[in-house]
Amino acid sequence: MDGKFGGIKIIAGNSNRKLAEDIADYLEVQLCNADILHFSDGEIGLNVFESVRGADVYVIQSTGNPCNDNLMELLIIIDAMRRASAGRINAVIPYYGYARQDRKAKSRDPITAKLVANLITTAGADRVITMDLHSNQIQGFFDIPLDHLSGGGLIAEYFKNLRLDDMVVVSPDAGSVKRSRKLARTLECPFAIIDKQRPRPNVTEVMNVIGNVEGKNCILIDDMIDTAGTITTGADALMKLGAKSVRAACTHGVFSGPAIDRIQNSAIEELITLDTLVVPEEKRIDKIKILSTGTLFGRAIDYVHFGRSLSKLFSERYV
Repeated sequence: MDGKFGGIKIIAGNSNRKLAEDIADYLEVQLCNADILHFSDGEIGLNVFESVRGADVYVIQSTGNPCNDNLMELLIIIDAMRRASAGRINAVIPYYGYARQDRKAKSRDPITAKLVANLITTAGADRVITMDLHSNQIQGFFDIPLDHLSGGGLIAEYFKNLRLDDMVVVSPDAGSVKRSRKLARTLECPFAIIDKQRPRPNVTEVMNVIGNVEGKNCILIDDMIDTAGTITTGADALMKLGAKSVRAACTHGVFSGPAIDRIQNSAIEELITLDTLVVPEEKRIDKIKILSTGTLFGRAIDYVHFGRSLSKLFSERYV
């Protein structure tokens, strides 16, 4: 690994090797020669076939499905790098699992997002680079530096290039209002809010829409889409209220359970997601378009490696 990035080592877990390869290609380095082993009893092992002593190591690993295996891989790789005398260990976690368990919603609930932060720190990580945490307060769960990237700029750029008339950005619930307002400001269009309630888990009912969507090309935006109940119920409600079309976007396409069937059978014309999680081939329906984050993460690693401010990554794209 010659050149200005000679001190960087990129090591990939099994969760999203394609993204790790894209990041390495941007940085013009080779992925670290390593094998992650899964033994017959389910235990995970690691073989690293090159020295990392004194290197600036970046471990690329999302902690999505299977979240427990991927989390253990991440911890084991970090521990191995620490014991191999890496100079600095950076955990690059495009999708941070367990982020929805970030507070006690009722008595005796765990705060698993904090537990995971403790595990990553204890394993030996010196820094975390992640994207669009489910809640911003998770940044404070870490006692090490955390760089919180935004995928909103990539999504905004895509919709700018579509050049749709009469656009309106729609927040699928109150929790996504800030994200929707930022996208609407970037696209220079109005935004609306869906007022919803959950009568029971994973069931969503639309009560009202605040804002004008009649005759508009609507864009629903959320940080993640899991079972797709919220986003598809919202899309169908917008069409009933006279919307011209509905598109949706998210940073993290979890797409679990009935998500793909719901998206396929919904009023959503197109759904944009980023590649922070791998979307299996069987779930890649025509409605879903996947945008790459490799360049954005590669630039973030470039800036961190050379001690430059990451604020430029936000100010030039998504303000």
